[in-house]
Parts: sequence; structure tokens; C-alpha cells
Amino acid sequence: MAKVLIEAPVFTIEAAMLAAEYGIDRLELCSDFAEGGETPSVGALAFLKEKLDIPIFVMIRPRGGDFVYTPEELYVMKKDIGILKSLGADGFVFGVLKSDGHVDKEACKYLLKAAEQLPCTFHRAFDICKDKEKALEDIIDCGFRRILTSGGENEVGAGTQNILHWMNLVEDRIIIMPGGGLKPEHLPNLSINGGLKEIHASCKSFRPSESSYRHLAVSLSKEPDSFYQVLSIDQKIVKQFRDQLP
Repeated sequence: MAKVLIEAPVFTIEAAMLAAEYGIDRLELCSDFAEGGETPSVGALAFLKEKLDIPIFVMIRPRGGDFVYTPEELYVMKKDIGILKSLGADGFVFGVLKSDGHVDKEACKYLLKAAEQLPCTFHRAFDICKDKEKALEDIIDCGFRRILTSGGENEVGAGTQNILHWMNLVEDRIIIMPGGGLKPEHLPNLSINGGLKEIHASCKSFRPSESSYRHLAVSLSKEPDSFYQVLSIDQKIVKQFRDQLP
């Protein structure tokens, strides 16, 4: 069996650098962990492309919330793709839905055209599509290379059977990449049918802030303690995933 690729979503420069050091195969570069990922800064991509030699896919998402975008938001997404492509992005991650819960093929093709043949992933907008099997065919028809999915459930553990079913349906037409609450112990079941080619695992951890001073009266986050933590990545978790894979 070919080696299964590990992609890690990263939200900080620190996490990106450590992910590469610890053996992650590809990065999904994002901003705003609390919103589940938004378009990162151009400076972050430019810096990481200077320092790392692994592929970096970039999240294209102009805001949190749903995946039904206005024409103005789609224009911004297109412009972001062009700018980030010029800085060396190796691929992009996005998804657009219609208000009725189906894939917005016209909007997706508009963004795929801007990517100019770079590989694109349809993200977990898939998990909230109304009709998953129709969505599979629509996403393939658009030209995406892979789908990131938790199996239409809140996390991969609950969606494993759906993921295996979709792998069988699509065969080699697109990569089904499990992600969203993925744990090392999920991998044996996901490998049963031989269709597992890539996984998406955050391997995240938080380290304490290096700030020795903490203001006691002002809180800049919903959970005061979280302001003094930095999102990073855990080498032990990366190893646990790698140990479960070919």
C-alpha cells in the first residue's frame, strides 16, 4: 500500500514550522481557529514558502459562518486566490453552497478557474450539504481533487461508515480525505477498504504564553485563560498518526 499522506491545518507560524519538522506531509494554512479557519495573511504564506519545502494549501474563506457567499465575497475570494498563488501557494481549500443546501457549481468553477489548475480541496461545507451523493458528483464535475469530510457527522468517528461508502462510490475519481475530530484510533477502520490515501489531522496543542504580565481586569477573549495560550502542534500526536499508517 502506498504511503498515506498527512495534512495538518495550521493557524500559527509556530504550528506550521513544527508540523514540517515533525513530519507532516502537507499544510493547510488558515487563520482564525475559533471560526474553523479563514483566509490567512499573505505575509504568513510568503514567510513559510521561504522556510519550508512541503506543499502548502491555503484556506480561502472570507468570513466565519455559512458557506453561502455574496457576489462581493466571491470576488474577494477570487482576488485572494490570485494574490496567494503569486506567492507560491501549492493549492487551495474552499467550498461554496447555495441557499438550498446544494453545491454552488457556478461559484466553485469561478474560483477553480482563478486557481489555474492548482489542486483544490472542497472542505467540510460538504458535511452540511443536503444530498451527499449529489454533492459528490457535483464536486467531481467542478474539478476538485479532494473532499475533506467528517462523514457528514460532527466528527470522523461517527461518520466512518459514510466515509467508507463514499470512497467506494467515487473510486479513483476524487480523493476522500477524512478530517474533523480525527483520532489515531480511527485509522484502522478507515483503512479497511483500501481507499484511504490522505488524512487531515490537526495534532493541535496549546502552550502557555510567554507573557509574564497578565492584566487582571481586562479580558480580550470569551475565555480569559485562552488569551494567554498559543496554538501549536504536538509531536507525540503526529507520531501516533504516523504509527497507525503504512
